[in-house]
Amino acid sequence: MGITRRMAGLGLALTLGLACHPAAAQYPEKPVTLIIPLGAGGSHDLNARVFTSILPEYLGQPMVVKLMPGASGQTGTAAAAQAPADGYTLLFSHNYFDQLQQHIVELPYEPTEDFVTVARLNTAPLSVVVRSDSEWTSLEQLFAWAKENPGQLKFGHSGQWGAVMVPGAQLLQQAGVSASLTPFQGGGPALQALLAGDVDFTLAFPSVIEGQGERLRVLASGGEARLYPDVPTLRELGYEQDIGVMHRIVLAPRGTPEDVLGTLREAFAQLPEDTTYVNLMARLGEDPATYMDGAAYEERRPQQSEAFEQLIESFKG
Repeated sequence: MGITRRMAGLGLALTLGLACHPAAAQYPEKPVTLIIPLGAGGSHDLNARVFTSILPEYLGQPMVVKLMPGASGQTGTAAAAQAPADGYTLLFSHNYFDQLQQHIVELPYEPTEDFVTVARLNTAPLSVVVRSDSEWTSLEQLFAWAKENPGQLKFGHSGQWGAVMVPGAQLLQQAGVSASLTPFQGGGPALQALLAGDVDFTLAFPSVIEGQGERLRVLASGGEARLYPDVPTLRELGYEQDIGVMHRIVLAPRGTPEDVLGTLREAFAQLPEDTTYVNLMARLGEDPATYMDGAAYEERRPQQSEAFEQLIESFKG
């Protein structure tokens, strides 16, 4: 009987213990914050509006966008780096912020050590754009004018050593053109400066160009194939490098539990198969087929870092 009572008491204790310590809740149990270290109206903002409207169907919770521009992306990136590694704060960035900036300035975070990739959402080629009422109808005309008027050409970009500044500087360098480089807090403000006549040209992504209707004229585009039938690629115009292809990436603080990271990756992996998502992205001029799983993209980050380091050295030379 004593043994029976002890066993019964043990069973009661276990039952009470389980009641006091319920099983851990399954991630996610609350909304996820997506920090964008860029301003409103740029390509990241437009892309985020699409995928954050679709992702809750696969993630089970809303995703809240938080725009945090400033310091060429460092303000928002630092905030994400300091967030708990619990899957409730993510960063929507790009390869220039992620692997180039560290070779330019001392950052308040270490990109590879502080972040791990959830997914590469897509890649996007940039185009050289001017106002539709501009006197320039081709890139050759634009650069010919710049050479006749040294230093007078004004190039507006999205921030120092950002996704627009770097390929723009590469293009000017290869063309042998001097220009005034004017930074803004993101691609949206840079585009508004162009439309206001404060700068002569900028670089923009298909999603941004599509949203402007007839207000812009495209002079040339990056990438392998023509984005617009009557507009040549930079490669067709004789530029050696493949200038201006950006990787849009979703990052999580490194140390995020593997099961949480796995849940996020599984949810994002559903997007390229979602008909609504594909159709909405097509309206922006984006290609969901360039999606890449975070684990695969992780292997590319060190390669990008090395290539950017060599690029910076060439600028110094």
